Amino acid sequence: MPTMTEALPVRGAPCWVNLLVRDLPGAQAFYAAVLDWKFDGSGIPGEGFSVALADGRPVAGIGARSPFLAAPTVWTPYFASADVNGTADRIRERGATVAVGPLAVGEGRAAIASDRDGAVFGVWEGAAPVWSSGAAGTSPWLELWTRDAFEAALFYGEVFSWPRPGPDAIDVAYEEEQVVARVSGRPMAVLSGGAVGSAPDPRIRPRWIVHFPVEDAPRAAAQADRAGGETFPAPGVRSSEYVVRDPEGALFTVAEGAGVFGGGGTPGATADSAPG
Repeated sequence: MPTMTEALPVRGAPCWVNLLVRDLPGAQAFYAAVLDWKFDGSGIPGEGFSVALADGRPVAGIGARSPFLAAPTVWTPYFASADVNGTADRIRERGATVAVGPLAVGEGRAAIASDRDGAVFGVWEGAAPVWSSGAAGTSPWLELWTRDAFEAALFYGEVFSWPRPGPDAIDVAYEEEQVVARVSGRPMAVLSGGAVGSAPDPRIRPRWIVHFPVEDAPRAAAQADRAGGETFPAPGVRSSEYVVRDPEGALFTVAEGAGVFGGGGTPGATADSAPG
């Protein structure tokens, strides 16, 4: 995780997104072409890790995957925890899997897990990257594409203490067949049902979707195709959104507008639209 930090993040809220790859220079070249990112590897604990910068702000991490680490090549959101060991115990107690850790990473501790439907997510204990301040227009927003949004909300609620009152309050609301989790009134994640766990198409299987905001989604999609990726329009969701598969198979979306973190439209998905 990055050392560029502001403060301890809100417990139970997303604070970072990360991708582990086999070819770090190749991944950096791809994401620079698609999202106009620049990369900073200075001051980062461990070799082979870089912070992606959009307009000079940290928005994501991309690191070289150790050959000894059995982690999937997927964009992974990390949720803040005051005690990663205790959070890992709650994950296991509820029938989900902790695949990696908990282990020390730089000045913090981390774990990588998958929920009961197989969606991969991370847990982070320690100071938060600047990304967690959630600048509109640059930071990604998150959507869980899952089998049953209500059941998933119960799982994540029990693991991360949603809902919760207080100065760092997290609220959960059921809106138009989706679940929206908010921290201090600001949407932090959307949970959408309808995923198919046994589907051969990974776009339809349960997963955490990372939506990256762009000014021109068709241009970003065309850049991804030219850079060795593969793109799919997302009809029925948002006309200005595309699903992208990077050269190593990691899925994400590019979408116009401020998105859920910036107060714009809430992203939605249906099985027919092959969500990103």
